[in-house]
Amino acid sequence: MLRVARVALFALLPGEAVLVVLVASGISLPRAVGVVGEAVVTAVLLLELVVLGRLYADRRRDGSRRWPAFRASVDELVPVRVRRVLGFDTKGLVSLVLFAARRRHGVPPGAIDAPYSGAQTSMHLAFLFVMALEAVVTEILLRGVGAPGTVRKIVLAVDVYSVLVVLAVIAACVTRPHVLSDKEMRIRYGAFFDLRVPRDRIASVRLVRNYSESGLVRVEDGRLSVAVSAQTNVVVELKEPITVVRPLGQRADARVIRFFADRPDELIAAHGRWS
Repeated sequence: MLRVARVALFALLPGEAVLVVLVASGISLPRAVGVVGEAVVTAVLLLELVVLGRLYADRRRDGSRRWPAFRASVDELVPVRVRRVLGFDTKGLVSLVLFAARRRHGVPPGAIDAPYSGAQTSMHLAFLFVMALEAVVTEILLRGVGAPGTVRKIVLAVDVYSVLVVLAVIAACVTRPHVLSDKEMRIRYGAFFDLRVPRDRIASVRLVRNYSESGLVRVEDGRLSVAVSAQTNVVVELKEPITVVRPLGQRADARVIRFFADRPDELIAAHGRWS
């Protein structure tokens, strides 16, 4: 039943996304579609609740407390990749609010923030401009060929959502910088990656520029790379390996960390003062 519940959850999310786009586009759906959709959603939710209740009951019988039992049950029912993707969306929306309020996330008093978005802001803005221009051109072309209003609304809704996603990525990278405090070094990339490294596990921090990194977050042979525009310029060597959780939940151990900072000299100097 757990496997069936997971498959149903995977199938429900895309269907719900399609319905949201259609409704947001102002499309009037046939009543039969609405009734069937509500019935399917209700059936899936009931299945999820039954499976969740059984998982929770099993953990309570094993002696777990209520909240830990509930959290563990949700973690087992909802696949980690689904939880991670939903977390990206939530953090992206929060980052848009923080960006509008000119605030940063996770920078405590006395800590030093190390921005990294400078090397990619121009690229992101250019990409955003192209997407907005594409939305306008697509609408003009669809009108020119006499496309139905329903089709134009769906395409426009998808374009607007895509622009919102890019804005959320930009905002997350700006409002979630790397952070250095007297307790830890926090290495991040927007809403997608967040690694906390205790200061007492750092052996050295030095400046090493690399312009040929591949991938965004990559772990290979015990080396973690968090690149910005294929660049890293700070290398952190650890006294012992640390567990890294990659964007979609895969885990790996790393003893060397390479990442990018807009002003690496300031970050390295600050670490030296606190060491």
